[in-house]
Amino acid sequence: MQKTQGFTLVEIAIVLVIIGLLLGGILRGQEMITQAKIKNVIADYTGISAAYHGYQDRYRSIPGDDPQAAARWAGATISATAGEPGNGRVQGSWNSQANADESRMWWDHLRRAGFVAGNGFQQPFNAVAGMIGVQTGDAANGAIFGGFSGVIICSANLPDRIAIATDTQMDDGQPATGTVRGLLQAGGPNPPLPAGTAATPNATGYQENGTNSYILCRSL
Repeated sequence: MQKTQGFTLVEIAIVLVIIGLLLGGILRGQEMITQAKIKNVIADYTGISAAYHGYQDRYRSIPGDDPQAAARWAGATISATAGEPGNGRVQGSWNSQANADESRMWWDHLRRAGFVAGNGFQQPFNAVAGMIGVQTGDAANGAIFGGFSGVIICSANLPDRIAIATDTQMDDGQPATGTVRGLLQAGGPNPPLPAGTAATPNATGYQENGTNSYILCRSL
């Protein structure tokens, strides 16, 4: 009769320790990736804000709303609406697809001035493939976030964990108050309007369930 030999308790314990170390490394790696994305999202807001203020200091105008852009750079455009350029507003929605909107000209003017990379009117994207855009947050532009009236930066497609950490680190961690406000996202990564054109952010707070995505807007 042939005797079979199994694993000893020591061998099984060693295997379990190795598996635990591997799982711990994977989870740690995922957390490091999440933290890197949070830092990238925050850096987007900081970098765009710096570019905006740098443009204002140099040209005494708001990018996109600059009435001298066409004269300064060959091929640059300004709004064709009477009285629109130079009125202190960034006309158009943050996720507009129309180059005639100042919210798209914003990027063209900043790029021509050398404040942001790239060329053309297309809005950039964040670390989670969500669109980044700007607009004036007043009622004339749809007032997508209650309480904002000046220029705001919006970043879309932010998973709940990243949105919560970004708001907490930059502001007060509450979606309905402060300089950073959050709105539950609906309709894909770059919806036509946040959460079905809702005018106010989530008053009940953020919900971290692993499936929610948010749009965060920050006042400039």
